[in-house]
Amino acid sequence: MSDTLSKRPGPARSHAPHGTVPVRPLRGRLSFLARPRTLAVVLVLVLVSAFTLALSVSVGDYEVPLSAVPAAIFGYGEHLDVFFVQDTRLPRALTALGVGAALGVAGAVFQSLSRNALGSPDIIGFTSGAATGAVAAILAFGAGRLGVSLGAIAGGLITAAVVYLLAMKNGVQGYRLVLVGIGISAMLSSVRDYLMTRAELTDALGAQIWMIGSLNGRGWAEVAAVWIAFVLLGGVLFAYARRLRFMELGDDTARGLGVNTRSTQIVAFAAASALTGAAIAVAGPIGFVALAAPQLARRLTRSGGTTLVGAAAMGATLLVVADLVALRALAPTQLPVGVVTAVIGGTYLIWLLYTEWRGGRA
Repeated sequence: MSDTLSKRPGPARSHAPHGTVPVRPLRGRLSFLARPRTLAVVLVLVLVSAFTLALSVSVGDYEVPLSAVPAAIFGYGEHLDVFFVQDTRLPRALTALGVGAALGVAGAVFQSLSRNALGSPDIIGFTSGAATGAVAAILAFGAGRLGVSLGAIAGGLITAAVVYLLAMKNGVQGYRLVLVGIGISAMLSSVRDYLMTRAELTDALGAQIWMIGSLNGRGWAEVAAVWIAFVLLGGVLFAYARRLRFMELGDDTARGLGVNTRSTQIVAFAAASALTGAAIAVAGPIGFVALAAPQLARRLTRSGGTTLVGAAAMGATLLVVADLVALRALAPTQLPVGVVTAVIGGTYLIWLLYTEWRGGRA
């Protein structure tokens, strides 16, 4: 019998890209590619965040034993343990996780759209726009917390629209987006400085404190606000994650793969800008998390493109760790978390520019 006749057709094989595993839950009605290394990195980051959260709600002037934290979170145990954990420390830690995750995702989207490691809300002016909107609400209108939040979101969206329109020419190019954003950010800084000179001393002092970025005094209202924004706006961005990865290959390639690049840019820009504004509205302009988190996640996962899940996990971990450091490790009194993230992020930015310079010389 010939070899040809002895062969029988077997089941079709699916060839997944190297480093990925096909997952088909719901009896094959849903399928996606999972990267074991990415899943492992995200799992480690989640565990680090959970442990840091437990430490954050444990330490303070009134020490809660680490073993008593789980019970206190669910309302059991000593009365004072439950009070300090549920009413003061847990909301702050959960706010840190939500703000960090939101900034990580927003930074990853902006870097993906600009195809530039510097294309984060801090650099291209969206953070500055949200901060200017909040400061204007404080100084010009004497707004309370709700008004400041709305001013931050409005400022971020308006700045995003202006930067997008000025940078748009046959699609958004990374270098043009960064340059336009830096220019807009410098102009907005001048506006904020002018508003400071015209304000009353107490109002200017309050605005300056808010500008540093802090999680002090954050409660369950802030937890609900940032996590609702993350679920709604982050859900939109996660739904566009595949299109964003295609667009990193170039607009022409993305169009060839069936991606409407213009609508993807608009939706992603709007959602990421609103997410940035929501995070800043809750915690103030906390710098450099949106810049560093996506890059660190990409390096750890060794991913060739943007990984929104990794950026969210890394951003949450960075901010909750930075808040713990600001809370206890650096000074006998609490520091604003924005001071710690500025030191960490500034160091990372110097290292990033140095490595880019060395790569350019090579």
